[in-house]
Amino acid sequence: MTGPATFDTRPVPELAAAVRRGEVRAVDLTRRALERLAPADEALNLFLATDPDGALAAAEAADEAAARAADAASGNGAGAAAANAAAAASGSDARAATGPRHGPGPDGPLLAGVPIAIKDNIATSGMPTTCGSRILEGFVAPYEATAIRRLRAAGAVIVGKTNMDEFAMGSSNENSAYGPARNPHDHARVPGGSSGGSAAAVAAGVVPVALGSETGGSVRQPGSLSGVVGVKPTYGRVSRYGLVAFASSLDQIGTLGRVVVDAAAVLQVIAGLDPFDATTADVPVGDYVGAARAGADEGLAGVVVGVPRECFDDGVQPGVLRRCEAALDAFRAAGAELRDVSLPHTALAVPTYYLIAPAEASSNLARFDGVRYGPRLDPGEGLAAMYEATRAHGFGAEVKRRIMLGTYVLSAGYYDRYYGRAQQARGRIAGDFRDVFDSGVDVLFTPTSPTTAFPLGERVDDPYSMYLADVFTATANLAGIPGISVPVGTADGLPVGGQVLADHFAEETMFRVAAALERALGGPA
Repeated sequence: MTGPATFDTRPVPELAAAVRRGEVRAVDLTRRALERLAPADEALNLFLATDPDGALAAAEAADEAAARAADAASGNGAGAAAANAAAAASGSDARAATGPRHGPGPDGPLLAGVPIAIKDNIATSGMPTTCGSRILEGFVAPYEATAIRRLRAAGAVIVGKTNMDEFAMGSSNENSAYGPARNPHDHARVPGGSSGGSAAAVAAGVVPVALGSETGGSVRQPGSLSGVVGVKPTYGRVSRYGLVAFASSLDQIGTLGRVVVDAAAVLQVIAGLDPFDATTADVPVGDYVGAARAGADEGLAGVVVGVPRECFDDGVQPGVLRRCEAALDAFRAAGAELRDVSLPHTALAVPTYYLIAPAEASSNLARFDGVRYGPRLDPGEGLAAMYEATRAHGFGAEVKRRIMLGTYVLSAGYYDRYYGRAQQARGRIAGDFRDVFDSGVDVLFTPTSPTTAFPLGERVDDPYSMYLADVFTATANLAGIPGISVPVGTADGLPVGGQVLADHFAEETMFRVAAALERALGGPA
């Protein structure tokens, strides 16, 4: 398995529509996904848990709902609406599935029968949620994430939980306690991280879409390295209820897909206000699928694309630079205006991120102590010794490194010197984006990652080199803006991703531009 290979390459909205019409059976889609899952997992180590029985049961329910809707439609429209409503209500929590785009649309569930994989730090009923860590081995959450409930309400079929860097801390998926996931395009290379399992599952053709999570680029960067589309929404666009916290002011659930409209469809389903998460914003969810289709069909006349030259320098691998320069030519061909802009504080992104994120992680991970969560290792020498033994055994090297760094920068005497200054730098980074978007620029375009996928083991002993993989993505997390990585070609046979960034809650613009770029580069119509 060396690259994308699926039995049905139709975009997800079309695939779901075929299921709703009865032209394709959700059970067949799910069986074929499960058939591809086993050999892909053996070769690439993509999944930490699977649920074949649950997936097939959900697929059967989707087929039954489609049949009921078809029968009702042959009699009267009201019966069809009732059948769709009943299908959406099954297995969902009405409180967690509020909003106009969750569950059925005018034509029925938007993801009816579509197989999907879930990153293993998102709580999912009936399957473990380990966060790729020994300290949560076997843990099954007593509740389900809002994003998962909304997926179920929209008819999606969950096939398994994907491999990831432990507690989402990493850029290569090599920090998983269960071994690294591998890149489908070259098994000796990383798929990116921390959502490497999800990205590789899409790239390998196991599922058309997947959920990941982002703190500093952990959906977009593996999307780039694995050759798929990866989306980070605006902070507050998607509920974090049920997402195991790493750095609460940065974390967001994101989507991965084969093409732009696939990732847009999943985000359209999971986005929106959630009473269970006070950080979600009461901002209407747009028609992301429609925006993607419009971009592919209509081009980019009148759209201004900003090009921050700080991101097109000698630090970018030559092959990556060439592909991104070619993408700029494609923007011109699609009718966009290119404008040179500056993000002067980009160089501060990595040090700022690696002060703020570990600081928040040191607080969030304090709960994993053998008392509240995690296996208890008790040497019989008191509470402190029990904490030490449990956490030393349960956490991997990268998690320990970040906890210690975060605790240090928050400690008395160092808070203002490090954490306080990092927050000031974060404000300047956000201000750079605000200034650019206020100047009339609609979106920004940069490389997603400065390099293509690197060999397994190459950066394990060089954390700083590993951290630099986030140099172009972490700024969006620090500023809270949305971003998408789109495949823009290959360099030396490996995928290259280009990144489109938009203003807060401007996901429709982002999807329109990304789909137009995809089309201009010869991708799906």
